[in-house]
Amino acid sequence: MKKIVFLAAGLMISSLAFAQSPKLGYINSRELLEMMPEIKKADSNLQIYAKSFQDQLQSMSKEFEKKGQDYQAQEKTMTDAVKEVKMKELQDLQNRIESTNQSAQDKVAKKKEELYSPILDKADKAIKEVAKEKGYDYIFDASAGMLLYAKDGDNILALVKAKLGIK
Repeated sequence: MKKIVFLAAGLMISSLAFAQSPKLGYINSRELLEMMPEIKKADSNLQIYAKSFQDQLQSMSKEFEKKGQDYQAQEKTMTDAVKEVKMKELQDLQNRIESTNQSAQDKVAKKKEELYSPILDKADKAIKEVAKEKGYDYIFDASAGMLLYAKDGDNILALVKAKLGIK
């Protein structure tokens, strides 16, 4: 009988050890990124890069607008052949504007990825290091809207900021 009680007690203790819930933490990664000084520099560089394309597109749009106004003003005095040539010029310019705009968007997106990738990697590395150091099993990202409830004590933002040297 003593063996059965001892065995039952042993099973209960071992099941309690396995039933221990994992240590969970969370962080608002968007808030962390906004605090990182590297983001401000990357944002500034990206704005300067994008502005060069905006200026070019604005210049092309003004040229298109002027040629369109000139066409309308002189349309009545133009021959059909001249009208056709002028319309073709306008259409070609419109196509160049659209092509340049698409190219600019692609280049800005690529530049953003190039600028942000090392910053995101740095933040990710710091989050993982803090999680390992503090014994967390899982860290959730509150900025992704995946978190419904969390105790304040489990927010690791302050720990990650300290790891990155952000005050």
